[in-house]
Amino acid sequence: MTESTYRIQGATGEWEVVIGLEVHAQVTSQAKLFSGAATAFGAEPNTQVSLIDAAMPGMLPVPNRECIRQAVRTGMAIDAQINRWSRFDRKNYFYADLPQGYQISQLYHPLVGEGAIEISLDEKDPEGSVKSIGVERIHVEQDAGKLMHDQHPTRSYVDLNRSGVALMEIVSRPDMRSPAEAGAYLRKLRAILRYVGSCDGNMEEGSMRADVNVSVRKVGDELGTRTETKNVNSVRFVMAAIEYEAKRQVSVLEDGGRIVQETRLFNVESGTTRSMRSKEDAHDYRYFPDPDLLPLELDEAFLEECRASLPELPDAKRKRYEGLGISAYAANVLTAEVEAARWFDALLETGAKPVPAANWVTSELFGALNRTGKGIENSPVSVDQAAELLALVADGTLSGSLAKQVFEVMLETGDGAARIVEERGLKQTSDTGAIEAVIAGVLEKNPNQLAQYRGGKEALFGFFVGQTMKAMGGKANPAVVNDLLKKALG
Repeated sequence: MTESTYRIQGATGEWEVVIGLEVHAQVTSQAKLFSGAATAFGAEPNTQVSLIDAAMPGMLPVPNRECIRQAVRTGMAIDAQINRWSRFDRKNYFYADLPQGYQISQLYHPLVGEGAIEISLDEKDPEGSVKSIGVERIHVEQDAGKLMHDQHPTRSYVDLNRSGVALMEIVSRPDMRSPAEAGAYLRKLRAILRYVGSCDGNMEEGSMRADVNVSVRKVGDELGTRTETKNVNSVRFVMAAIEYEAKRQVSVLEDGGRIVQETRLFNVESGTTRSMRSKEDAHDYRYFPDPDLLPLELDEAFLEECRASLPELPDAKRKRYEGLGISAYAANVLTAEVEAARWFDALLETGAKPVPAANWVTSELFGALNRTGKGIENSPVSVDQAAELLALVADGTLSGSLAKQVFEVMLETGDGAARIVEERGLKQTSDTGAIEAVIAGVLEKNPNQLAQYRGGKEALFGFFVGQTMKAMGGKANPAVVNDLLKKALG
């Protein structure tokens, strides 16, 4: 895919936006990065805090093998360099929710090196419009606690439940050139993390959030000064923050000002960013190797275990679906969320034909789920029930319109398709005698339309099909109706 043509028009000409994202993804693990404290979301404040998390004297960190394993698997999923030797560093700064006075992170020797994520902005042609977004590194670090400002009118409290939770910081190259590309990148990264199982991707719960780096320049110029908008927690807000910040920077530069390298915050109510503090450089944090932790050294057996545990990833699954004859668009929709892909795979395992199954899932099932506000993991229709409905369509028991009626009843009652067909007499008929009799009645009742059709207005054929199907309560086999109508109309 060629770069987006997203440009900001200013008084002095066109400006290009340059975007990089630093995504913090909470590692899926029952325990924290360096302690055995739990990581469950929504616990009462300060109920999941070990002595290590609270920075009690003499408490030494011990790396959680599962957290390292998940980060390595994530790196493998984006074809990144896995560094067999990596090291933890201390990032020194003081803040109320950081009990140690430093964060254990990785600056100089990260666990995962360079990789790439392919994005597409065209759902209908995902393979024909691909752009590769470079990933500079993935390093593992511990999260800070949380300040609570709404518990008391004059005081702030600290909740250390998140203190020490393992994060992967996934740092992209500044390869994105529009809010749409940034949104596509974030959605694709989230999908990969959820397929791998290394992060649940629940942005509303804070387990995945993005720091958004934005700068602007005249097309072809050197990179401009960037700002970093911190902790944006939805794809929509990331795109809105980029759009606002890019326009703000262009306005500043065209008014003769200069962009200050700073950290900013996004206001979701106003859709604007505001300055938070000047942007620190690495030397401001006085990084140095953590003296309490040995370097991580990964052996081949561990790497092979990680590699063998990887599932089929979104791009590979999409290509497999397309190989079954499913359209590129439907395959893209089916693989966008891991739960939908697993549900559809289970449907295929029942023997359902791929193309009609894909069409039904992406239209009828997804439409019903959207109306009811449910995810596919809470679908009121099971995989086996869906397979039964599709089988009745495949063997001619149900027409497409009857199948829709049966599906609505399934949603209401939870009954199986075969039972509904039997109890409500919704079986499709191919009885040529009965259909011919109905067609004769339809032609007799509509002499004007009949004369117009025979006079050359062939578009009225659809009118006669509709009248016939209506007269038979939608139970007539459409193919038989078409054939008999053609004969009757001469």
